[in-house]
Amino acid sequence: MSRGGTDDHRATRAVASGQRIRMRFAAIWIALVVLVAVSAVLVPRSLQATSILAIAPLAAFLAMTAMGEALVLMMRGIDLSIPAVITLSSSVILGMTGGENGGLALAIVVALALSLVVGVINGVLVALFKLNALIVTLAVGTILTGLVLWYREGVAQEASVPPLLADWGEARFLSINSAIWVAAALTAVLTVGLRLTTVGRRFVAVGANPRAAWIAGLPVTRHQVAAYAIAATLYGVAGILLAAFIRNPTLEVGANYLLAPIAAAVLGGTAVTGGIGSMIAIGGAALFLTQLGQILRMLDLSTAIQFMIHGVAIALGMGLANLRAGTLHAALSRIFGRTADRIAGAP
Repeated sequence: MSRGGTDDHRATRAVASGQRIRMRFAAIWIALVVLVAVSAVLVPRSLQATSILAIAPLAAFLAMTAMGEALVLMMRGIDLSIPAVITLSSSVILGMTGGENGGLALAIVVALALSLVVGVINGVLVALFKLNALIVTLAVGTILTGLVLWYREGVAQEASVPPLLADWGEARFLSINSAIWVAAALTAVLTVGLRLTTVGRRFVAVGANPRAAWIAGLPVTRHQVAAYAIAATLYGVAGILLAAFIRNPTLEVGANYLLAPIAAAVLGGTAVTGGIGSMIAIGGAALFLTQLGQILRMLDLSTAIQFMIHGVAIALGMGLANLRAGTLHAALSRIFGRTADRIAGAP
């Protein structure tokens, strides 16, 4: 094959690869549009402004944790310590402040610092000691849960967050809850950082091919540890915001964030094989899962059926994300082409 032919072949492969990646990220928006259409038919009240504004903070919390999980997945890892870190950060706020505004700033700093430490521990055990990520993060999360349980024994059960934090948790700007603005800001920072900075591009390169990155002289272990550390910090932020939102967080505050962040990250197009992820698409996935849960509750379906529908929706979303762009285009062309032919041939 001539050099020109080789170059053309590489260019074709690059274009096809780019189409597949774009399809991964576009799939969740297609699914979200379909879900909105279904909601309009089955439960139209779920699309009212009051309903959307009520569940939007829940989508924001899920998006923050899912973005952290996505960073770990991009490094070919997994993190199951999310519930424990969320409970840790919210418990520190309760314990250190005693419900008073005076110690709030220090409590937030300590909560985020401890979350960061947990992430570093996860990262070191996985990246440096080469231990299984699933087992490590599950074990660290279990140990952390025990420590938090011991810590909460000295905190009154009726304890609540300081009034200043509670007011902030209810605050709205342009009718939008403050937690949503925080999630949007974090999405923007991570998106710019990953796509437009040298550090971000190196991070993606390490996740895509750790061996090639090591040969190129990139600090692979450092990037892997950083992924867990940043992720845990995001979980800590979510825990603080959750505490502000519900005012009196219990030990179960993080229970819903074990598998949901993984589902949102994967539905958002994050590749478990590493290197591919979009924080914006993850935000769409968080909206999708939150809205899906909302309409299922409004339909008053049993918990068993809700779990089954969630599973089917995630499976379909993953299948759509992995569908080749050309295949989807051909399928749509056949469908709409046949429809047009039928209309043209109708009497």
